[in-house]
Amino acid sequence: MAALCEGYTLCGLVPALNQLSSEIQGIEEERDCDHVIITDSTRSVTLYKVSDQKPLGSWTVKQGQTLTCPAVFNKHTHEYVAVSDNKVIRIWKEDDILLDKAFKATVSADVRAVHCAHGGEPAVLFRRGAVRLLDSLLSAPQQPVEEILVPEEAIRWSTSIVAETQQLIIFTTELNGDHFLYLQRLNPNSVQKYRLEPEGPGLSPLSFWASCKDKNICLLYLYPNGHLYLSLVSVRGPAPDEGAQVVPLPRDQLLSLPVGEEPLDAASAIFLDDAHVAVVGVPHPAAGPGKDFLCIWNTNFQTLQAAKEMAGKLYGQLWSYSSKLFIPHGKVLSVIPFACPRSSLASALGKLKQVKTEETKPPTLVPSWNTILHGEQPPKPVETRKPRTTRRTQSAPSLTIDQVQNLIKTAPAEEVQKEVERLLSRQDLQDLQPSLGQLALALVSRSLADPAFYSSSSLTQLVHTQCLSHSVCPDLLPLALEKKDYFLCQLCLQFFPDIPEAVTCACLKAFISLPEADSEKLNLEPDSVSFMEMLISNEHAQMGLQNGFSPASCEEGRTDTIGGPQTKAEEKGNASPKQSCPLGLHKAALINEVLQTAYSETFLLPHLKDFSSDHVVLFLQYLEFLYLRYSTDSFSQTHGCRSPTLNQILDWVCMLLDAHFTVLVMTPAAKGLLLNLQCFVRSQVRLFSELGKIEGSLQQLNSMKMKKDVGQYSIEVIELY
Repeated sequence: MAALCEGYTLCGLVPALNQLSSEIQGIEEERDCDHVIITDSTRSVTLYKVSDQKPLGSWTVKQGQTLTCPAVFNKHTHEYVAVSDNKVIRIWKEDDILLDKAFKATVSADVRAVHCAHGGEPAVLFRRGAVRLLDSLLSAPQQPVEEILVPEEAIRWSTSIVAETQQLIIFTTELNGDHFLYLQRLNPNSVQKYRLEPEGPGLSPLSFWASCKDKNICLLYLYPNGHLYLSLVSVRGPAPDEGAQVVPLPRDQLLSLPVGEEPLDAASAIFLDDAHVAVVGVPHPAAGPGKDFLCIWNTNFQTLQAAKEMAGKLYGQLWSYSSKLFIPHGKVLSVIPFACPRSSLASALGKLKQVKTEETKPPTLVPSWNTILHGEQPPKPVETRKPRTTRRTQSAPSLTIDQVQNLIKTAPAEEVQKEVERLLSRQDLQDLQPSLGQLALALVSRSLADPAFYSSSSLTQLVHTQCLSHSVCPDLLPLALEKKDYFLCQLCLQFFPDIPEAVTCACLKAFISLPEADSEKLNLEPDSVSFMEMLISNEHAQMGLQNGFSPASCEEGRTDTIGGPQTKAEEKGNASPKQSCPLGLHKAALINEVLQTAYSETFLLPHLKDFSSDHVVLFLQYLEFLYLRYSTDSFSQTHGCRSPTLNQILDWVCMLLDAHFTVLVMTPAAKGLLLNLQCFVRSQVRLFSELGKIEGSLQQLNSMKMKKDVGQYSIEVIELY
């Protein structure tokens, strides 16, 4: 069955002035499945990294100007395209800071939208129905633009699709209560007009969605009475005698959705695959009034397969990219991963039973988080042969998923561990992956209810399958912290991509507070310990100049920082940075896992402020040690061990200083540490200053022409000015 997984907030919203729509004008996928660009209803375009819920860049037009269509990303040129004030086309790149200084061109007619389908070129749709490829338009921005629509006809929705080698612009219009579909083909140019069948007096489509399948355009549209229709339009060009005709558009009713006492006001429906549609703004058939839901319906069996209540007002907007739904509601934009495995009639009706493990696949209850969040393709199922009737020595058959779940409720930990191990050793494990989350939930629930029960080995094996996530089993990592099962904590930090910032900080606080004597007794993941052994064993290696930093330069940079005579204690506290690790081997290995965990700085900072000053100083000292070791000539990150990157280390240093700078300034023990960090910054500034001085010379080297015939050996003197 289809499933809606645990969602998360991508960004906040500022409601529009009319309170009837969100501030979002459009969402477009950028360079890959983990990046989207969001255009608000007024002046800004923002680039987000979805998995980190983090903005990477934002561009705004001047006060008094307005963005009048959603921005798109041209993957061929790596440029963004948007339109302001209806006629000004703006083009910029990610490293452009000011939008007003980027390229812009004013066209002769009002623009409705810019579309850039995957695999196609950017195309401009004008408000009166004309279409131009962007490159062709920019060659002569003031070229005359024809009017395709009659004066009273208005465009209501538009999109772009690439079918085979043909690029298509699709848009719908409304004229005196009638609705039309235009199919504009590019290269060669042709346009076909279709008339939608009338639904009833005063009923206009609330939403449209288009996709391409089997050389047909599939148009999905929803009416206020809950009727959801599908129309198919051939990709091929019209016959010569059909080009100027208005052709009736045939349709099939896919669903009749419940609408309650009043017709729908703001709702949307989009295709997820051939058999599933996502619907927002339509009441749940079993819920009471006043509740808003996001639902997934199976169109083959006419069944509701998944639903999630959404807090706050729904605006009838919905986007889908890479197995993730983007839905604005209330004051936030949420991202909700989903999975739509192939369904049978029994699973669609909720009556699928596990009779024999060899013959029947288990119901899809919990999808793989790797597939949902990162868009990885699920592994192909392993074919399982039926057992032969010939006699041979066989081990006892393992229990089914349901039987193991029932066993977990009452059996002792040793028996549960044995059965889980046998289940995970089966040949058809890949077919059972969606149900492994239910096993983890059962184990965690039993452990929370019965303090005497805890099967660390079983939970560890389930985490090792990489089919779990924090949203699938949210109590697993807190339980491991409570039981002081730090090896399981380490595995969760490695394999869970969606750990909340509050839990990340709870792990960090537990690791820092762990006594050194207890930490050295832990059995941790070997690679993480090997990395720390390598780092500590080489801590007395000669420090060379790298990235503009060396201890000698730090010592020189400190002379003008501290004024007046110093006591011996101050001299000792303000000594130049040392390379001795302030933490034990295993304790440092655990903290390294926290450094590599995904986070959003906005949500992490409030939890970092709860740390004591002693813990902050100790953590900063360890980060300083890592920075020093990464800056040595002898260190290389090609060692093959799992380890934090230099950027991750510096990001955490910045966050700790942001959260505790005032406290650190007032803490005597932190004075030397802060001076060392100031030294690091000075060295970087000095390096970039020196690089800036020779920038012109380096550019001159790039422009110089190399001699073709230099022989087997030559010496060339280049003078730099």
